[in-house]
Amino acid sequence: MDVIRLLGIRDSALSVDEVFGAIGDHAAGGSTIFVGTVRDQDHGKPVTLLSYSAHPSAEDELRRVAEKVAADFPVTALAAVHRVGDLRLGDIAVIVAVACPHRGEAFEASRRLIDDLKSEVPIWKNQLFADGSAEWVGACE
Repeated sequence: MDVIRLLGIRDSALSVDEVFGAIGDHAAGGSTIFVGTVRDQDHGKPVTLLSYSAHPSAEDELRRVAEKVAADFPVTALAAVHRVGDLRLGDIAVIVAVACPHRGEAFEASRRLIDDLKSEVPIWKNQLFADGSAEWVGACE
């Protein structure tokens, strides 16, 4: 069975329950979930809205990142979803989850998954600030 249980770039709301359900595995002693949400400021400037967009290759790149994490860690199950479109304060932008035999491995694999997603998957955000200004930020940092 493929340990990569759920991957996606979606223009609809993300579900923590769906992602957690996808990584359920009796061989796992530890599961981690990271949920990234839209916060109300960036670099001290008030944020009012984020708009995410993705390159057509983003899902393929997400799969490549997930496969690398699964190869480098004893992953029994893995899931990652990222939202595109307009998001308001508090909305969920990204969820990654990993199950491994032990908690330490799950934490390490989850950290690698979110860090590599942010640095390698071509997703960009346009931050709109309260003062009317905007800033494009590449998720491929």
